[in-house]
Amino acid sequence: MAPELLYDLAIIGGGPAGLTAAIYAARAEIKTVVLEKAIPGGQIQNTMTVENYPGFPEITGAELAERFHEHARKFGAEIRTATVKSMHFEGDVHVVTEEDEFYARAVLIATGAHHRRLGVAGEDAYYGRGVSNCAVCDGFFYRDKEVAVIGGGDAAVEEGLYLTRFASKVTIVHRRDSLRAQKILQDRAVNNPKVAFQWNTVVKEVLGDGNTVTGLRLLNLVDGLEFEMPTNGVFVYVGMEPATGFLKGIVDLDEQGFVKADCCYRTSMPGVFAAGDVRNGAWRQIITVAAEGALAVREIEHFLAEERLEDAGEIWNMRRGRTAQV
Repeated sequence: MAPELLYDLAIIGGGPAGLTAAIYAARAEIKTVVLEKAIPGGQIQNTMTVENYPGFPEITGAELAERFHEHARKFGAEIRTATVKSMHFEGDVHVVTEEDEFYARAVLIATGAHHRRLGVAGEDAYYGRGVSNCAVCDGFFYRDKEVAVIGGGDAAVEEGLYLTRFASKVTIVHRRDSLRAQKILQDRAVNNPKVAFQWNTVVKEVLGDGNTVTGLRLLNLVDGLEFEMPTNGVFVYVGMEPATGFLKGIVDLDEQGFVKADCCYRTSMPGVFAAGDVRNGAWRQIITVAAEGALAVREIEHFLAEERLEDAGEIWNMRRGRTAQV
């Protein structure tokens, strides 16, 4: 094991949660490495404009991501491009990537989650230019315009109702003939004069003029007919996929694959913590996941301090069979 690959803290994921954690850890003189498989910044790299992060009335997602990145590097956090393949205990936590092996006394999982895509023509081309997964982030841009919401669960209906604050009309497009959302949300949507529905309908294509979205090509599943519906924006809520494939059988995950973590961000594996979009119960906004990264480091500091006070071998033997309450 090369000495430079031994750390106090390994952070898996370089989005807002992971990079904020790196800032707080590095400032506390905790030897920290961030392992990010792509460009640091996470999903905010794909956001055209961020208007709800304090101190920045308007900033591109890419620029905000770069500021997170540089801030972490300024205080001495090491940031590496690496895809984590597995993780297990060998006294310390052993993190295996495609090219290297890292050992850390604590690990923070901050790999995030991504919205499922529809997988139809035009969706990727207009992502960030009329296709969105965040009404809170982008709803303001659709004041007095018509938008479509794709999905029928809690997230789709909640976000659709939120969009009625701005849009003149919100059409919920759902593949079934009834919503799957909670009854109270269904009632609010049905009774909202700004909300319309396209039942038994799926999206075949996102239409645009080369710059922004202009409509949708839809398919009615009952009669098999295709038709076009004009719209200025498309908000897709067909589920979230956490980046936890490498964690199956290693830490406890919920039914959707999100990491189970307690109020102190501890997972079922001693010394391993989770924060941000990857954690079950997280509110997936930049400011809240960044705050989780900072709070997780506070707990990690307590964990590392305890480790320093007692013999590492005794600590491991004591904790080996103990599962965090989640």
